[in-house]
Amino acid sequence: MKTILTGIRSNSVLTLGNYLGALLPMVRLANEHSKDFKVNIFVPDLHSIISEVDGDLRENTIRTLKYWLAAGLNLNENVHIYRQSYVPAHSELCWILNCTATMGETSRMIQYKEKSKGQESCNVGIFDYPILMAADILLYDAEYIPLGEDQFQHIELTRNIAMRFNNKFGEVFTVPVKTSDQVKFMEVDTAIRIRDLLNPEKKMSKSTVAEGSKIMLDDTPEKAAKKIMSATTDSLGKVKFDMFNQPGISNLLQIEALVTDVPLSEVTAKWNGETRYGELKKKVAESVSSMLKDFQTRLAEISDDEVYKLLEEGEKYANELANAKLLEVQKAVGLR
Repeated sequence: MKTILTGIRSNSVLTLGNYLGALLPMVRLANEHSKDFKVNIFVPDLHSIISEVDGDLRENTIRTLKYWLAAGLNLNENVHIYRQSYVPAHSELCWILNCTATMGETSRMIQYKEKSKGQESCNVGIFDYPILMAADILLYDAEYIPLGEDQFQHIELTRNIAMRFNNKFGEVFTVPVKTSDQVKFMEVDTAIRIRDLLNPEKKMSKSTVAEGSKIMLDDTPEKAAKKIMSATTDSLGKVKFDMFNQPGISNLLQIEALVTDVPLSEVTAKWNGETRYGELKKKVAESVSSMLKDFQTRLAEISDDEVYKLLEEGEKYANELANAKLLEVQKAVGLR
């Protein structure tokens, strides 16, 4: 069976944007394909420590895994969850791949350029994490890796590293499919980008200082509704889905479609031409409030013991696969 691999960092509580734009689509993809694919879902906790962690990392990790379950992830014999740091092969393969990748490749990564811009120095992890990401993928022969557009460059780097290693040492790694085929597999026309509620020119981010700019998954339904009611719109006075000219209104329409699981075309057709923005805000506030209430109820029903039991099973599975692949790599380069 082919393998799908995906994960979300556990640096802090997720935003509504993280949930609607990343977590929920990945859960749906996993549920749809878990009968025909192996699905590896992991928390990249080693990646988490390259930047500031809000709170206790271990607690964040368990909470993030609960998010997956509360979002509707269906578990079966083909779906496995694990923590990156509990599979030591990730770190060792990263070092071996460091000796295959080049400085030129990693220095061209857009994420590195953005995160290091304007700084006198940055930690080496920010520079090197695409190589660890390659190890995350190649250890499990993963061909499909659902990711945002900002990570596509890293998929191509992983492909290049795998092909270079295979050319030198033999067919050791499965090369992930190219990014265009990744997008087709994910069955999305465009990436979902939930916007900042106060500045809809930007995406919603947990790092934004302004409290009203973002909805967190631990916000009370009432608090979330108030944030929606205070969202920035425009002075045009007519509802239209147009992310360029009316990003605030378009963002509200997008949120309404996603939290109610109604096609965006239907939502926009219903509200198109409406002149009272307050009515739209009220409806979106009610929808978000209802979604959060249901999600938080499901989340509260998931115990830590349940998650740890799943991790015990998943990490046994992950270590068996990863150690076998690592041994194959070690033999190829002459370490064993």
